[in-house]
Amino acid sequence: MIRATLYSDAACPWAYSANPALRVLEWCYGEQLAWRLVMIGLRDEPSSARFEPARVARRYAIFRDRYGMPFGLTPKERAAATGRGCRAVVAARLLQPGSEWHVLRALQLANFTTTLLLDDDERIREALREIPEVDADAIVDHLDEDEVEHAYELDKAEARSAAGTAAEAQGKTSTSDGPVRFTAPSLVFELEGRRLVAGGWQPLLAYDVLLANLDPTLRRTPPPETPELLLEFFPDGLTTAEVAALLAEGPDYVANLEHAEHTLLELLADGRAERIPLGQDAIWRRGARERSSAREGAEAAVA
Repeated sequence: MIRATLYSDAACPWAYSANPALRVLEWCYGEQLAWRLVMIGLRDEPSSARFEPARVARRYAIFRDRYGMPFGLTPKERAAATGRGCRAVVAARLLQPGSEWHVLRALQLANFTTTLLLDDDERIREALREIPEVDADAIVDHLDEDEVEHAYELDKAEARSAAGTAAEAQGKTSTSDGPVRFTAPSLVFELEGRRLVAGGWQPLLAYDVLLANLDPTLRRTPPPETPELLLEFFPDGLTTAEVAALLAEGPDYVANLEHAEHTLLELLADGRAERIPLGQDAIWRRGARERSSAREGAEAAVA
């Protein structure tokens, strides 16, 4: 099993826009990858630079148009630090291992499609309430616990250990707060003492070639014929850009957003999917009918 470490931060639009590629890795390689998440902690205090909300919104529009993830362009009232959001992810990892991935995703979606401020505990709490089976109150109430503080500092230190790596050689690191740190999203793959680094923003094929070199025998699940299988595999839901990446065939993974949306709309019309508007796009989930049937089947099996 290959260990995959993701260095990320909920405030980074590059990390957010990399989600389609990450979903492909999850689908394609499944349990052959053992994932771990390290929070970078981009800013523990708001930036001292002058906050220009229109400039931020214009930048987000570029990411929206280029990579397709949902963005809401309503300007925020001020700049925000990211440390409290990172602590929320770390607290989730300590309280309920595995839930940190759901928390990161919820914070990313809220940060880029709503007026969430990642240093506002109550807004973080509100965003996390949307996650089933995650205790938003417990997470926020633990943000200042010593255990969370210690784990967060370890994450930050690890994220700032990129000196001498391939990421630095590629110019994919930063020294914004002193040490050479990984930029988000950076991925490190490790197997039997070998360590390959994909620093910062990379195309999907970069990850694929690193994994192929680490283990040429890895099994690859091909794209499904219908997005319905994807909505079953990813019960938290998928954006159109994520579905398009997962459906892409061929050696160069060219995603077709229009085709993905058309196939999803067919599922929606049949009641096999639901569409939750988000930014300029939506989150697509299995239809209520399918979820009900699955629940009834599970209850019958237990009975």
